Order: sequence, then C-alpha cells, then structure tokens
Amino acid sequence: MSNLTENLPDDPAILKVMIAELQAENAKISATLRVHDQLVQALRLRIAKLQKQAFGKSSEKIEREIEQLELALEDLLVAVAEGDEAPIDEGHDEPAVDAPTAPALRRRPRVSDTTLRERRELDPGTCCPDCGGDLRVVGEDVSELLDMIAAQMKVIQIARIKKSCRRCEKIVQEPAPSRPIPGSMAGPNLLAHVLVSKFDDHLPLYRQHEIFARMGADIPESTLVGWCGRAMKTLLPLIERIDADIMGSDLLHADDTPIRVLDRSRRGKGLGKGVKKGQIWAYVRDQRPWAGASPPGAVYRFAPNWKAEHVLNHLADARGILQADGYKGYAKLYAPGVDGAPPLREAACWAHLRRDFHDFWASTKSEIAREALDRIGKLYDIERDINGHLADVHHGARQKLSQPKVTAFFAWSEQQLLRIPGKSELAKAFRYGLSRKEAFSLFLTDGRVAIDNNAAERALRPIGIGRKNWLFAGADTGAETLARAMTVIETAKLNGLDPQEYLADILDRIHDHKINRLDELLPWNWAPLNAADSEVA
Repeated sequence: MSNLTENLPDDPAILKVMIAELQAENAKISATLRVHDQLVQALRLRIAKLQKQAFGKSSEKIEREIEQLELALEDLLVAVAEGDEAPIDEGHDEPAVDAPTAPALRRRPRVSDTTLRERRELDPGTCCPDCGGDLRVVGEDVSELLDMIAAQMKVIQIARIKKSCRRCEKIVQEPAPSRPIPGSMAGPNLLAHVLVSKFDDHLPLYRQHEIFARMGADIPESTLVGWCGRAMKTLLPLIERIDADIMGSDLLHADDTPIRVLDRSRRGKGLGKGVKKGQIWAYVRDQRPWAGASPPGAVYRFAPNWKAEHVLNHLADARGILQADGYKGYAKLYAPGVDGAPPLREAACWAHLRRDFHDFWASTKSEIAREALDRIGKLYDIERDINGHLADVHHGARQKLSQPKVTAFFAWSEQQLLRIPGKSELAKAFRYGLSRKEAFSLFLTDGRVAIDNNAAERALRPIGIGRKNWLFAGADTGAETLARAMTVIETAKLNGLDPQEYLADILDRIHDHKINRLDELLPWNWAPLNAADSEVA
C-alpha cells in the first residue's frame, strides 16, 4: 500500500483527473457486473422453463424456483434499464429460440391489425420555407407510436318516454329492458370485467375497488361481492349445460391440484391459521390433436378433500376412456361393472412416467434413466409429426412406428428391474410403467387417445397462477364458485373467444333468451348479438 501512495502525484488537478477516471471505470465495471448477473439469471430461468417444457409438469420446487427467478430477473432488468443511457432499440423481430446469446432485453411490440389506429399528419404546408415555391407531395414517412386509451366508467341513462293518446288518453311507454342482475345498476360489460378480473386475471375485489375509485366510481367491496354472486347465478344454467356436454364425452382428460381454503373451525391447527387443504379437479375434452368434431372444453369441480368418493361422484355417468395419472381413486372406475365391462378404460400418461425417470436422472445422472428418457422421447418425435391429423392417421402411424418401440421399451424395462435395487426410485418408475402396461399401450390401438395427459395439466395452470395472488379461497362455497367461473371462462378461451367479450354478450342476452335455445349461447356455438342480427336481416 505504501508503494502505491508514494507513486501518486502531488498535483491536486492530476489527482482529480485520476479519481474521475477511476470512478468512470468503476461505473463501467458495475454495469458489466449487472449485465453478467442479468445473463446468469436469464439463462437459469430459461433452463428451468426448458426443463418444464421437456418433461411436463414440474415439481413444486422447480415451480417456486421459476417464480423467484422471474421476479429477480424482472427487478434486475428494470434496474439495468433505469441506468441505461443508450438510445433504446426495440428491434424488429423476435430473437430466435435457439439463439446462443442471452435473451434480448427488448423486442418490438406486436400489435393486432384490428387494433384501433389514429392517423396524425404533420404537413409542412404549401410553401417552401427557403424560396417560397409551391410544395407537392412526393411520399411520406410513417412511424407508429403505441399508446393507450384509459378505461372509463360510463353511466347509461335509460329514459323511457311517456306518451298519452290524444283520443283515448291511454299512457304509452316502452317496457324497461331486462338487466343482468334485476334491480342492479351493473351493466353487462362491467360485470364481465369484474368476473374476468377476479377469476381469470386473479385480481381480488378489494384491488378492483381501488381501481374503480381512480376511475371515479366508488363501488363498495360488498357490492362487488354481490354482483359476482348474482352474475354467477345468472350464468348457472349455461355453466350446467357446458358441464353436461363435456362430461358426456366418451374421451376425457382428468387431473387435480390442491387449493387452500379458509376454515374457521381449524384456526391455529395444521396448515395454518384457519386454513385447510381442498382439491380442484379438471375434466377436459380436447379433440383438436386428432381433428375431432367435438369442440374443446373444460369442467372444474371442487371437493373439500382428496377422497375417491368425489371422483366417483363426478364420473358416475361417464363412459368411454379416461386419461389420467395413477391416482387410486380412479381404480373403481376401471373395474368391471355388473355387465362385466368397466365404466371407463384407463389411458395412462407417458409424460407422467417420463417425469419419474427425469427426476431420478436429474439427481443421479443414471445412464439407465437417461436411456429410458431417450426411448420415450422417440415416441414423442412420432407424435409431433402426426399432431392435428385424423384419428386414422394417428392409428396407422402408431401401429407402424410406435408399436415396436413400446414393445421394446417394456421388454427392456423388465430386464432393467433385474439389474437395479428393487427399492430404488428407478425401480419404482419401471414398476409403475409395467403395472399399467395395458393403459400405456391404449394410445396405440385408438387414434383418438393422446400420448399424455397434458391437456388436463394445462387446464390446471390457471389455478397455480391464481394461488400466487389470492393464496386461499374464502370458503368451500367460494371454491365452488371459482370452479364454476373457470368452467365457463376456460371453455371460452379454449374455443378462441375473448372471455370478457363473451360474458358481456351472454349477460346482456341470457334473460331474454329462450331456455330451449340455450345451446346457441354455448362457447362453441356463440355469435355476438350484432352478428346474429345481421344474419337474420
């Protein structure tokens, strides 16, 4: 240290220059470290997401890691952008998926062609500013600025004019139009916005109350609660019709996920202060992978626990094929009935089996587990090539290409069980597959059956997202309302609809719609009211 101080100049001006240079260098190093930190975080997040894509539904540990990385990366990117003085460059194209570099900080926003556009012309006038000569148009440069029109509350005054007859003095007046909630001042668009915000965007009502207050409308939380309940009651006949149509399908995907529910009787016990563990099941019909005629849809059911009795009740009238995981509650549905035939045939999920091998490989780097993953991966390669084709195409390709691989996989599995410890997790994975060999092979003989149960797992993702915001349902009845709301919202989304636009139109029409024509309002049959009027005209 003494040698360093001895070499320093005595001139204060030179020292100031040296300090300024060191400060600039220090700032540059700090910026570089932030960028490197950002790169590490981005790559870790990308690896976690790729693992989730490659091996299906990830463990809760990986889910939590992804959430934490997303939050950390977001904060880091905001901090980096705040200190970035370089001109912003949003680029023109999205970066390639397989790009070797870190994900780009910015990508040019994509805006739909149907988005409202306003043209503002900057005209230099008719005379040249230099010589005063006449100007003529030779072209134009057009750039776009993306802006937002703030949401507004609108009060619609419905004036029913009274008129009297000059001859008989009769008072004539138009009847009051029906409202989504009789006696309420809530319009259909407002109700749809509240429902979608709560049950799809998972925005609690107290936050919506604050947002509406900023917009000039003080809507008490108790009123919002009442609106949600009464709006769901209005939609109930439609939800029941969706439920009946989906559950009547001969091919269903099923999965479940836990949900925390407030329970005052358990205050200070078990899972926390007055919180118990409930379960939500999702039953999905999705024939799009094999170009089936039935439209997609999802039905959600809540149960206060994980007992098999709930599944048996949900699927009491179901017949055909059920694709699900190895939950023991389904066992009775696969057992022969009075007539000797089982109510449902079991179709197992290869993604679930693959996940077991992946978890073991990730912790041990076992070559046997790695080979199992490779063998299953080749089955998925075949599925990617036939996805979207007719069921007959699926059946033909699977018989020719997949059947030999499945047969070889199970023969190889039996051999591996002789080589590995019987109590290991790897042995459990092999036994799980071998014990359900028929269920894992059903997709080979029926082109309608998917190779995995990812359709149901995707349907449960909104529940996982919601848990981050509302933490728990207020009661069993609240969880049941959540399940019904998700049934209509997620089914609308599966059919390519904007759920808010759909619900607004339904709430506006349903009271005046004939009950025997309710099927016209189902998501897969629905057309906006103005479009329906145009067709009639």
